[in-house]
Amino acid sequence: MSQFIISLHCGPDAHDALQCMNRFVQAALKKNHTIKCIFLYQDAVLHANQYIQLSSDELQVSSIWENLSNQGIDLKLCVTAAEKRGINVKNTGVFSVAGLAEFAMEMSQVDRWVQFK
Repeated sequence: MSQFIISLHCGPDAHDALQCMNRFVQAALKKNHTIKCIFLYQDAVLHANQYIQLSSDELQVSSIWENLSNQGIDLKLCVTAAEKRGINVKNTGVFSVAGLAEFAMEMSQVDRWVQFK
């Protein structure tokens, strides 16, 4: 089976990209592939904003991330992109903070890199 690394580049308001990514991850796991990590880059780091308030009729973005984390997928966000966008890197919820160098090292250890923008 293949080992994947996923990168997401769009913010929480891009529901289509997030749902597409989630469906891809679930399908890959169902086929016994491995997801090494999901790396949030550019505006995607805004998913780690602990102060987003969504109404009950909107897509509950945080529940998607909690589900992915509960499935044992490592969720990482780019520290530089997060700091540029005012994200408190000491309070990132289910996400851990990483740099691009760490992302590059992890990418070198997988079969496929899939981006969602």
